[in-house]
Amino acid sequence: MRLIWSWIAGFGLFWYHFIIGDDWTVAAAVAAGLILTALFVSAHINAWWIVPLIVISMLGLSLRRASKT
Repeated sequence: MRLIWSWIAGFGLFWYHFIIGDDWTVAAAVAAGLILTALFVSAHINAWWIVPLIVISMLGLSLRRASKT
């Protein structure tokens, strides 16, 4: 049983580090963009551009913060 829980914990930690990584703000912004896109699409508004815009913006912000350190 301990081996199963160890595997589950390792699997969860892998996905946490893969998605969140070193900068949780990028992951939170992308999640917010996906939610915002879903809300727009449910209101029948074409919103394909929201997620790429957020990803590009957060990439620039993340690179600017990394270059200052």
